[in-house]
Amino acid sequence: MSDTVPYRPKAGEIPTSPGVYRFRDADRRVLYVGKAKNLRARLSNYFAPLRTLHERTRRMVTTAASVEWTVVANDVEALQLEITLINEFHPPFNVRFKDDKSYPYLVVTLADEAPRAMVSRRRGIPGARYFGPYPKVWAVNETLEVLLKLFPIRTCKDSDYKRAMASGRPCFAGQIGRCFGPCSMQVTIEEHRENVERFVAFMQNQDRRIIGELTQQMRAAAVVQDYETAARRRDQIQAAESFFEKSAVVLGDAVDIDVFGIDHDELSAAVQLFIVRSGRVRGVRSWTVDKELDVPLGELVDSVVQNAYLDDIRPPAEVVVPELPDDAPALETWLGTLAGRKVRLRAAQRGDKAALLETATQNAKQSLMLYKTRRSADFTTRSRALEDIQEALGMSDAPLRIECYDVSHLSGTNIVASMVVFEDGLPRKDEYRRFTIPQSSDDTDSIHQVLTRRLAYLVRPEAPPVPISADADADADALSLAEAAASERRKKFAYRPNLLVVDGGQPQVAAAARALAESGVEGIYLCGIAKRLEEIWTPDADFPVILPRNSDALFLFQRVRDEAHRFAITHQRQRRKRDIGSVLSEIPGLGPARVKELLKHFGSVARLRQADQSAIAEVKGVGPTLAATVHRHLRADGAPAPR
Repeated sequence: MSDTVPYRPKAGEIPTSPGVYRFRDADRRVLYVGKAKNLRARLSNYFAPLRTLHERTRRMVTTAASVEWTVVANDVEALQLEITLINEFHPPFNVRFKDDKSYPYLVVTLADEAPRAMVSRRRGIPGARYFGPYPKVWAVNETLEVLLKLFPIRTCKDSDYKRAMASGRPCFAGQIGRCFGPCSMQVTIEEHRENVERFVAFMQNQDRRIIGELTQQMRAAAVVQDYETAARRRDQIQAAESFFEKSAVVLGDAVDIDVFGIDHDELSAAVQLFIVRSGRVRGVRSWTVDKELDVPLGELVDSVVQNAYLDDIRPPAEVVVPELPDDAPALETWLGTLAGRKVRLRAAQRGDKAALLETATQNAKQSLMLYKTRRSADFTTRSRALEDIQEALGMSDAPLRIECYDVSHLSGTNIVASMVVFEDGLPRKDEYRRFTIPQSSDDTDSIHQVLTRRLAYLVRPEAPPVPISADADADADALSLAEAAASERRKKFAYRPNLLVVDGGQPQVAAAARALAESGVEGIYLCGIAKRLEEIWTPDADFPVILPRNSDALFLFQRVRDEAHRFAITHQRQRRKRDIGSVLSEIPGLGPARVKELLKHFGSVARLRQADQSAIAEVKGVGPTLAATVHRHLRADGAPAPR
C-alpha cells in the first residue's frame, strides 16, 4: 500500500487560513465537506500514511480523486459555508447525514390562513419562507423561543388549529401560553397576519432599531400607567437584545450582497463569488476560465457579472466587485430588471465589505495558481504543448529543453538577467542561472551580451596540448586534468537547449539571433514572446506566430516567460538592496534602524541623493545635523544618480 494518495497537494499549496475543504471523486461528486481553523494543519491529517488512518477515513481518502478548499475570514464564516455546502451536495462521508437529514430551518408557512412558525428540515413547503440553516436543532429552537416573545405568532400543528377554530376553544399550546395565533382566541386572523409580516420583515432585515422603538413604547405606556403593556415591552426588549447577541453577522449588520473576487492574467481568470445573505456567507461559487482576449479588469468584471446572473438567478440589492466597468450604470439597470428593484454595483475601498472582497480575491488567486500549476503538471497537457510548439515554429523535434532569458534593471542601473530552464515542460530550478551586466546601452544590448556569454559554453573548448613523454602515466594524468577542466566548464550549463526564448519582440529576437550567429552554434531554434499581445516572434519574420489564446502551447510559453521575469526581478532587487546598504553604511551616524527608515521613506539611494537637506531631515530619527552629513556624503561620492 502506498504511503499516501497521489492527489496530495504540494507542501506550499494549502493555505494556513481558516476555511472549508471538499473531497471529490473522479466524477467530481463531493464526498466529504469539512471546516478548519488552519486548512494546512487539518488537511495534513488526511494525507498521513494510509496505514495510520482510521478505516472510514482511509476509505474516503482513497475513494476521492481530488481535494479543494475555500478560504474564509473567520470560524463563523467557515461554519456557515460548511452548512451550505453540506445541504447542497449531501456528501456521503459526512457524519451529519447518517440519519439522512439536512440542517434545520426556521420556517414560516405564509400560504396558510394563519401562518405558522416552526422548525423543519424539509424543504419545498409551498408558499413557505425559510430562514437558516442552523448548525444545531437546539439553536433554531432557542432562536424561535426568543422571537416569539418579540412577535407572538402561531406555533401549533394544523390539526390542532382546525380543531380549535371549529370548537371555539383555544388549542392546547394556546392554553399553556405556547401559541399566539387566532386559535388562542386572543387575536383575529387579520391581527395575526400583521404580526407574521412583522416577524418575516425582522428576520429579513434584523434591524436593531426595533430596540429603540420598543423602548419608546415602554416609556409611553409607563407614563399613562399602563404597566402591563410596559412590562410586555420590557420583556420584548430583553428578547431582542438576546437575539442580537446570539446572531452576530459577518459584516457587522444584516445585509444582502454578492461579492466577486477576481484574479487574472493574460490567458486565464479565476472568479470567487461569496453569496452573503443576512450578513452571513450563505454560499460560494468558484470557476476558472481561459480568456480568448487579454481584456482589462473592468471589462472582465462586466463579463463575469453578466454570466453569473443567467438562468433566472436574482441579484441582491448590492453587488461588490474589484473594479467598476465603464458601463456600470447600464449594468446596474440590467441587474435591477432581473431583481425587480434597484441594484447598486460598487467597488468597496475600505471597511468590512472591502475586507470580504479581499478574502474573495485571495481565494480567486489561490484558484488561479492551482489551475495553472496543475495544468502545467499534467503529462498529457505538457506533451501536447511541446508538440504544438514544434509545429508552430517548424522545429524538427519537440523542444524538450527550453531556456528563457529576461533582463531587469532600475532606470538603467543594477542591470541583471536571468536564465530559466524547462525540461519536458517542467521547471529545472537547479539549472537556473543569473547574470550581472556591468554596462549596457539598452535591453537589446543586454540580451546580446547574456546570450554571447551563455553560448560560449556550447563551443567545446579545445584540450590543451599534452607534451609527448616517455612516461605514459604522466601523459594520462595531464589528459585527465584537461578533461576535468573542460567538464567543470560545461557543468555550469549542463545541456544544450533545443529552444532559446527571450522576453520581447522583434528587436530582442534580432539581438539574440546576432549572438547566436556570432557564436557559430547551430541546431538551436530561437523565438521571443511579446507580452502585450502574447505574440511569438522568430528571427527575420515579418509577422509573428499567433497561437490560440486557450492553447497549451501559449500557456507554456507564458509560464516560461513569467518564471524568467520573476527570477530576474528577484535578483535585481537583491542587488539593489546590497548596493543601497553599502552606500549608506559608510555614512557616520547611520545605524541599521535609521538606514531602514531612510530607505522606507525614499525607496532608493538615487532618490535620497536627489533630495535636499530639509527633505532628509523629515525622516524619523534623522535631525538637521545628520541630514546635512548624509546630504554632503552622498553629493561628495561623485556617483551619478541612476535613471
